[in-house]
Amino acid sequence: MNMHNPPHPGEVLKDLCLAPLDLNVTDAAKALGVSRKTLSSILNGRAGISPEMAIRLSIAFKTTAESWMNQQMQYDLWQAELHRGELTVQTLI
Repeated sequence: MNMHNPPHPGEVLKDLCLAPLDLNVTDAAKALGVSRKTLSSILNGRAGISPEMAIRLSIAFKTTAESWMNQQMQYDLWQAELHRGELTVQTLI
């Protein structure tokens, strides 16, 4: 189930949804009902996909909100695993 170094969902959105439709950030943001800045942050990997954005994307691109949330979760978990050694916790067992 775990992916090796999964892409940020914004990269997937850019490459598989916007590019094939030749949509620019401004037009896509308008269609999604979000600001250009919000969408740009997602596309550039500076922000994640929220549940609300996942629903917007699922409607716009005829996908599921769960697929967008799963991509975000896999990306976030991979990033957390990269910094696993920096975490300080006590074992409970």
